[in-house]
Amino acid sequence: MNTNKSNWLIPLAFANIYVIWGITFLAISYGLKGFPPFILSGLRFFIAGAIIYGYLRAKGEKANSWINWRKNAITGILVLTGGTGLVGWGEQYVSASEAAIAIATGPFWFIAIDKKNWRYYFSNKLIPIGLVLGFAGLTIFLGGSMHAESAGSVSTSLRITAFIVLALSSISWVLGSLYSKNNPASHSTFMNIAQQLITAGAASFLIALFRNEWSGFSVADVPAEAWSGLLFLVLLGSIVAYVSYIWLLSVRPAALVSTHTYINPIVTVAAGAIIANEVINGSQLLGLFIILSGVLLTNVTKYLKLSNRSKVKIRRTLRSWNRIYPAVVRRQQ
Repeated sequence: MNTNKSNWLIPLAFANIYVIWGITFLAISYGLKGFPPFILSGLRFFIAGAIIYGYLRAKGEKANSWINWRKNAITGILVLTGGTGLVGWGEQYVSASEAAIAIATGPFWFIAIDKKNWRYYFSNKLIPIGLVLGFAGLTIFLGGSMHAESAGSVSTSLRITAFIVLALSSISWVLGSLYSKNNPASHSTFMNIAQQLITAGAASFLIALFRNEWSGFSVADVPAEAWSGLLFLVLLGSIVAYVSYIWLLSVRPAALVSTHTYINPIVTVAAGAIIANEVINGSQLLGLFIILSGVLLTNVTKYLKLSNRSKVKIRRTLRSWNRIYPAVVRRQQ
């Protein structure tokens, strides 16, 4: 790859996965102002998948293997319909910031479910400590969420259900990721992505049908802000950021790319406060800080293998939390 081209593409791609995926939670909340959750997810995934699929087919790439379609369908339904579609359902009852913080626990579920590699995970004392710390942070966050101003008129039982669904969405994402890792499809990376998006969209539409979301739904009644949310999700969330993520994995260490785990909830909290006037309390912010500290410990062995230059980049990334955290706290007061 041309070095000069790579020099500006890499920071741009990192900015995409840091900022766009952080704002995605907010875009979902805007989309829900006009679309039922699974219709919103269906449109998001299916349109994005059709765009990528059409582009690849126009270039002459074939996609006539039903085995690959089946593998990608399973991955897409677990990772996208379950892992992301359920987030839309949950955001009906919790704020975008709360959803982003709950989803930040994904790395813990990955370790808990990946039983095949438990011996490796628990051979390092820092990983169990990180898990305990992370779930302690989750407990603090959930405790603060039960008394949050964002609850409004939503009942406590509905909010608890929403957080359980968000946990299930993380688990679904992990199961899909593990399935994809152990049962890789043989198409090109981007054809696999296109098929995953298309099948996830179709599955979301089917769920919307069973949930009776289509009954009474009218495109004419969808406000402009909901359309803007959908447009963001399709073009930026499901195409630009996802393509950036896949490309970064091919040119940078996975541990460095995974730093989006720390930045996304911070971006969501900051964007939610600035754009949507979302408010989260001190207990929720403390829970977020402890969760992210736990995530750092569970990944520390990966970071130790990085080059010194990469470690410096990660330290700079984590220091941004120390600048943003006090600013957000002041804004909430």
